[in-house]
Amino acid sequence: MDSPAFFALIIGTEILNRRRQDRHFGFVSNTLLEHGQKLAGSFTIEDDPALIIETIRFIQSQPHAVLFSFGGIGSTPDDHTRHCASVALRDGTLSRHTEADAIISSNINTAKYPHARRMAMLPPGADLLKNPVNNMPAFSLDDRYFFMPGFPEMSHPMVGAILSKHFAKRQPLYRYTLTALCREGELIPIMEQMPDSVEFSSLPKLMTDGWQTTISVASRSQKEAESAFGKYTAALEEKDIYYSLNDT
Repeated sequence: MDSPAFFALIIGTEILNRRRQDRHFGFVSNTLLEHGQKLAGSFTIEDDPALIIETIRFIQSQPHAVLFSFGGIGSTPDDHTRHCASVALRDGTLSRHTEADAIISSNINTAKYPHARRMAMLPPGADLLKNPVNNMPAFSLDDRYFFMPGFPEMSHPMVGAILSKHFAKRQPLYRYTLTALCREGELIPIMEQMPDSVEFSSLPKLMTDGWQTTISVASRSQKEAESAFGKYTAALEEKDIYYSLNDT
């Protein structure tokens, strides 16, 4: 897939009501950077089927979307993600996945815990993702939509395996950053010159002794990144505004 747009979907009412701390966003964003990729968006939502469906549909509508979804694939009544994934990406049906059912039955006494077999009810065309902790499989659709448990110790190794298998490491992103002792308004004319292929950000901060603005530019082309960054340094030097270079 050309230039995949990665999205994280973190499902869990317990995160929104602060009963549990989110550990997915930071992990996914950092792991993507290690693989030469980045997040296009991240959503944290409650266990509401309509909201889950519409969020998946929105992500699916984005060009070259890749989804990492966390949570809601267990066997309790509030685990809606399997059905929601089918509604959003398939025909709304679930059927018993033979391999998943065999894995579950070999690891859990399903006679005693029959509800565990619900986890084998998957959307049409689902492929299994190996769970390194308790063998309960997660699943994917179309090698683009990956539905994993909410437990980080289970899902985070899956993310690394998915990236290594499906998304080759891209060309490095060359980033240059500075902090200048000025308002960001001083540099807006330069910002307006940035080409679409250059990622840039401006982060102003009011300190006790005045304004500081941190400018960061990045590109897959080192030459392009250096050229864009040079426009900022040249403008600051022309205006005799002090700046310092940052590590990132």
